[in-house]
Amino acid sequence: MFPTEKEFNTLEDFDYRGKTVLLRVDINCPLDKQTLKIVNDSRIRRVVPTVRELMGKNAKLVILAHQSRKGKWDFIGLRQHSEFLSRHINAPVKYVDDVIGKDAVEAIRSLKPGEVLLLGNVRGLDSETAKGDMEAHANGEIVNALAPLIDYYVCDAFGASHRSQCSLVGFQAKVPSASGRLMAKEMFALNAIFSEPRRPSVFILGGAKFGDVSDMIERVLGNGTADTVILVGLVGNAYLLARGVDIGQASSKILSEELTPENLQAAKDVMEKYGQKVLIPVDVAVERDGRRVSVNIGDMPTKEPALDIGDASAEKFAKVIRSSKTCFMSGPAGMIEKEDFAVGTRILMEAMVDSGGQSVIGGGHTGGAAERFDLADRFSYVSTGGGALETFLLGEPLPVIEALKYSKKKFGA
Repeated sequence: MFPTEKEFNTLEDFDYRGKTVLLRVDINCPLDKQTLKIVNDSRIRRVVPTVRELMGKNAKLVILAHQSRKGKWDFIGLRQHSEFLSRHINAPVKYVDDVIGKDAVEAIRSLKPGEVLLLGNVRGLDSETAKGDMEAHANGEIVNALAPLIDYYVCDAFGASHRSQCSLVGFQAKVPSASGRLMAKEMFALNAIFSEPRRPSVFILGGAKFGDVSDMIERVLGNGTADTVILVGLVGNAYLLARGVDIGQASSKILSEELTPENLQAAKDVMEKYGQKVLIPVDVAVERDGRRVSVNIGDMPTKEPALDIGDASAEKFAKVIRSSKTCFMSGPAGMIEKEDFAVGTRILMEAMVDSGGQSVIGGGHTGGAAERFDLADRFSYVSTGGGALETFLLGEPLPVIEALKYSKKKFGA
């Protein structure tokens, strides 16, 4: 059962007038690799209700966030993010490229009620991503530096709630804490999908990660959350291989990191146990002579890698989806960066919104695709969670949720 709001505090539980509030959000945005400019600000837009509400309650609002992580090409500061947020709330958002240093401390202390300050990329500090539980992080340098400056901590970073990192789980043990509006909306939507699905319930699992999928399938089919699971993307390719289909060296190479004997055996076991409840592609799409070509499974292997589900698979899966009353999708069906290989993802998403049932998608790439296809507003809900959803699918607790529950027990409402 997904946690309910009663297990931890929400925005209604505190009086923020004149108080300093630290708001942790997940506004990690996709960037253009050449310009390093934000190309999709949907995650920024999703935290606007919480920001506006705290401003309206005359809080001195300090926002903490991250963008990518050290060593990645898209690891940058957050000045752009402050500019985007400023436009969406129609008010100035101050920015300092600092988290716990002199500049950050001075900026926090100088805030007036109703003002907003965004600090620098918190992952610039090694202590943010150091391994540790809530107790260890509560004594980390970030909490030690910022906790004395704040009255309340609010977490609205559902997309990062599967991570036990300092700014996500450390403050709850030091100051009264609450969830933001986005966190509450996420839980309401996911409760409908995972705890009270209308039948038939169809789960579409795609994307590039294969290692945990067998455990996810076992959980959602084993506990009755899903009636059918559809596998697409690299996950679908991996299950084709587990079924005995020679997908070719080019496709296998892409899977190489997670293509362990244990993972293949787990996939075989799932297929044998659940039979027709697990649907895998009947054809794949490859790039041949510069164009999209569908190849039946019986005609494989191909020298080209499979970049999408084929046309027959898309049609078959769409028919199943259109008859569903609950449908959940995590991960695209193909290489959506290429227009010809975003076809499968688009067809499955269109079937979801046409079904008229409860439709939820999750994960950054999936949500970005929905926006690109102009379908995002037609889903029942678009979750910001990627890894958080995967963690829940595996039946594991979310560290941020657990920390919020602890904070309520310690400080009350």
